[in-house]
Amino acid sequence: MKILVSGFGPFGEEDTNPSEIVATRVAEKLREAGHEARHVVLPVAYRRAKAILEQVVGELRPDIAIALGLYGGITHVRVERVALNMMDFSIPDVDGEKPQDLPIDPEGPTAYLASIPTRRVVERLKEEGIPASLSYSAGTYLCNYVMYTLLRLSDRTGYPRRAGFIHIPYTIDIASRKKGLPASLPLDVLVKGVLIAVEETIKEIEKEK
Repeated sequence: MKILVSGFGPFGEEDTNPSEIVATRVAEKLREAGHEARHVVLPVAYRRAKAILEQVVGELRPDIAIALGLYGGITHVRVERVALNMMDFSIPDVDGEKPQDLPIDPEGPTAYLASIPTRRVVERLKEEGIPASLSYSAGTYLCNYVMYTLLRLSDRTGYPRRAGFIHIPYTIDIASRKKGLPASLPLDVLVKGVLIAVEETIKEIEKEK
């Protein structure tokens, strides 16, 4: 399988983004398992993130693309179901852009549903002892933007064949360096969680053969 995993680079006061670390480790594990896997680190800048995704998807033509993002306030793995065709940034991205009340793609549908098996992924995560939930809003910032962009590419070009977005909390080592000790999960648990999402999506693709 050809698999793309993305994370975000540093943002704001964060000098390290757990989503980047997890995406890197997941891609390594997938390559070890024999898949053609690639990870990409996206800037928290919507114009540049879109250009990178379009280029990488065009080159790799992935069967599966799973994007990851940090949500510092959660205590679990949050699997997103819906991407809205909306940009409504409450703060500027790293390039100083702050679009509000604008569509991501004026020609695209109002929303897309993730094409990975979101409910089954959450069920499997819980079976494996990993706290998880389904979410019906990825927000209106970069996480939603990336999710919608991947699903829009899938709709327009056929690649990725399946796409989704997963929010993760801090890793324990990063949380331990922060004031207030925010919620966190071990790195190996987060990596395992994303790998489970990939495994369940592969099963869905194989059913189509």
